[in-house]
Amino acid sequence: MLNRRNILKAAAAGGAAALLPWNNMLGNSPAGAAGAAAAPAVPFAHAMPVPRVLSPVARTATSDLYEIRMQEAKAEIVKGLFSDVRTYGGSFPGPTIKATQGREVVVRQINELTENTAVHLHGGTVLSEHDGLPMDTIAPGGERTYRYPNQQRAASLWYHDHAHHLEDTNVFMGMQGLYLISDQHERSLGLPSGTYDVPLVIRDARIEEDGTLLYTRPSDCNNMLVNGKERPYFKVAARKYRLRLYNACVNRYVRLRLADGSEFTQIGTDGGLLESPVQRTELLMLGGERAEIVVDFSRYGVGGSVVLENTGALSTERPEVLRFDVVRDAWDSSVVPSRLSEFPPLPARTVERSFELRTFPEMTINGLSYDPARVDVTARLGTTELWTVRNMEAPVEPGKPDFHVWHSFHTHLTYFRVLERNGQPVGVRDVGLKDTVTLGPGESVKIAMTWGPYTGQYLYHCHQLGHSSGGQMGRIDVVA
Repeated sequence: MLNRRNILKAAAAGGAAALLPWNNMLGNSPAGAAGAAAAPAVPFAHAMPVPRVLSPVARTATSDLYEIRMQEAKAEIVKGLFSDVRTYGGSFPGPTIKATQGREVVVRQINELTENTAVHLHGGTVLSEHDGLPMDTIAPGGERTYRYPNQQRAASLWYHDHAHHLEDTNVFMGMQGLYLISDQHERSLGLPSGTYDVPLVIRDARIEEDGTLLYTRPSDCNNMLVNGKERPYFKVAARKYRLRLYNACVNRYVRLRLADGSEFTQIGTDGGLLESPVQRTELLMLGGERAEIVVDFSRYGVGGSVVLENTGALSTERPEVLRFDVVRDAWDSSVVPSRLSEFPPLPARTVERSFELRTFPEMTINGLSYDPARVDVTARLGTTELWTVRNMEAPVEPGKPDFHVWHSFHTHLTYFRVLERNGQPVGVRDVGLKDTVTLGPGESVKIAMTWGPYTGQYLYHCHQLGHSSGGQMGRIDVVA
């Protein structure tokens, strides 16, 4: 019988490098054929766009109301080629929703695609019925209204598809958009703002010579996109910028650095601002992770340039991700305070659990593939738990693509703190409030989280979406 489980076994028998995304293996890939010629990667042919900000269709005293139509569209990802994509509102990536702490956002999502969808607000603290659970799908021609209370702190969130067995393909084909929450504390700090606060949605892709966007394994995805364009350039002023970095790849990690090796200042991560800024020269990010950094481009002067590169690129790929071109002077009154926010102390952990993530011979957590009818974990509301998460994969042969043996562990509903990595206290790699944590082959982390503020059904899973689509996901019920 040709099903996902048997296909995975066949892939395992052929070795780790044989692992392909499910839809291609099942013959359900988008138009185009695996093995066709890829369009050449030509850097800096496009100016980088900034995703458009969506305007509410209505406002009440307490809520902002939006309407988004999920649609097929065409996008010029590689210069001169037009690709069929799946979108929120016709945009690739989708439009940005800007929310304010304490003010509800209501989104009516209308599915005009031919596939089932489910919209998950990644990083959102929402009721279970609005979380976009994998089986709570919107059928073609249907619609659903999601309510987001925004009672959480300022943070860089995003929304994306979560329909089970389809989330990897739908997200790869374009179903992702940004959701930015602000609060009064953040606005009072004097950080770069307005046009100097810029999101960078980074992801890989494979564009064929005929323009087809083909979902295939990451080692065959030679195109690197920022805000939907292949390796673009972005004109900046000689001043400080706040850059919100998203790894929106379906199945790949990136290692980001400025090509001249200069430092930048990290100010935030998945759950918002850090307690204090941290100086970094490189960021390792896997699917779903976010990082906020401040870069002062005045050090390059007008006429200067610097390239953001991916040192995690394969030897067959170009390392460039984005070029910043300094084109003008600008007044800069922004600051990066030495103290950004305060984290509450962690309460005593009363429950400990362990989780093992495996890709071979099947995609499992603790030996089990996802079953929406099975409760894997029951957590009590308000309880703080300590989870040990282990990546059970072994490293692959040096020089070979290894994206498939990495895991990106994600929890819905709540943020966590990373306490240990490989038995050692954490360093700058794991600072801040997180909802997604990266684990290389053989690595382990200890994370602590308090479950709440809502009860109901939620998820934990690998955010390598090819893994979660294949079953590397569990159900957690939070009970009173």
